[in-house]
Amino acid sequence: MYAWLMRACGGLSAATVGAITLLVCWDVVGRNLGLPTPGWTNEVTEYALPVATLLAAPWLLWRNQHVRLDLLGMVLSPAAQRQVDRAASALGLVISASMVWYAWRMLLDSQQAGSLVLKALVFPEWWLYVPVPAAFALLALECARRVVWPSGLAADDAMGAAAATMTPPAPSSAPGQGQAGDAR
Repeated sequence: MYAWLMRACGGLSAATVGAITLLVCWDVVGRNLGLPTPGWTNEVTEYALPVATLLAAPWLLWRNQHVRLDLLGMVLSPAAQRQVDRAASALGLVISASMVWYAWRMLLDSQQAGSLVLKALVFPEWWLYVPVPAAFALLALECARRVVWPSGLAADDAMGAAAATMTPPAPSSAPGQGQAGDAR
């Protein structure tokens, strides 16, 4: 279930970026052809970009594809590196939990104030804040998992992540020599 949730975050992030791309292309092509385009395109893409980023963050952390300082990995022993990773995850948990708290408070304050976004689209301002505590809660959950179970990715996901980063094997023949069936 947890793996499904993390994959859903990655998939929704990709779908959001795809939707942004389609909306921008539709708007640009439509304007250049003199066709009517919706006035809300820029606004929707402006709101969707942070949503895509927030959705991608827990998925990337789960896949161990987040930004990290690899220099330490080259100089530390594996045991010391595990301790640094665990400490970084604990710090990430504290920061993410703090962000959940403050984002939730901001959402509730906006909701209680009845603030509205008054642009091409009109809607309650607090709707914009919903993805922030949700994404940071998922980040906190992943950081907590890494503190308690620092083993990293599950076996099936480690294989998928490794396969995604592998380079194709070099040809077995020496340079300048053709392979069987090569028409040189």
